[in-house]
Amino acid sequence: MPLRDSIATPDGKSRYVRKLFATIADRYDFITVALSYGQDRRWKRRLVELASPHAGSQALDLATGTGDIAFALATRGARVVGLDITFRMVELARAKRVGMVAPRFLVGDMMNLPFPDASFDIVTTGYGLRNVPNLAQAIQEIHRVLKPGGQMLSLDFNRPANGVVRAAYLMYLMTVGGALGWVLHGDPDTYRYIPASIRQYPGAEAVARMLEQQGLAGARAYPVLGGLMAIHHAVRS
Repeated sequence: MPLRDSIATPDGKSRYVRKLFATIADRYDFITVALSYGQDRRWKRRLVELASPHAGSQALDLATGTGDIAFALATRGARVVGLDITFRMVELARAKRVGMVAPRFLVGDMMNLPFPDASFDIVTTGYGLRNVPNLAQAIQEIHRVLKPGGQMLSLDFNRPANGVVRAAYLMYLMTVGGALGWVLHGDPDTYRYIPASIRQYPGAEAVARMLEQQGLAGARAYPVLGGLMAIHHAVRS
């Protein structure tokens, strides 16, 4: 089945994403660096700086992967839970050591969070919103678990509004992703999922409007890498 057909429905995307991230987990850190032109950690630091966590802040990092954002929040004094749908990602995160900080890592679904209402001061996600099968449901869950006045922050690829820029961007990701997929996994479609998911993604400004509609006020999309990436920041009203 063509990739675009595999992720065309919520159920199909859910199955595809679960299988994909189980496949790439051990290469995940390398790929995030390679496809971000070596800037991934700097972007994540910027997200954490925007969050400005203080000692004792309750923070949740969704689609935590191997825990980069979770560890960065914890080193600023936050009490952090990192959640990911892929067991192997959580295994890798638990095996990391960053100083003396120790976030708690769990396997779970960001569309059905296993936490009570109003549990967290900060909810973050890196490359998470674009990958969920139902974006509106994921945002509803983020709103639910945030305390009033709590912050939501997301880093992700953007879908550029300019058609020429978007076409060039997607072609670059198709070409580089295909090459990396072939070399690392023997399957060029492995990382071609990224441009395919961007084609489905509403784009940074539309996501900001969705956040506002779900009760996350003051939603802003900060352009990163000339607008090819974006950091969202909003506050639960």
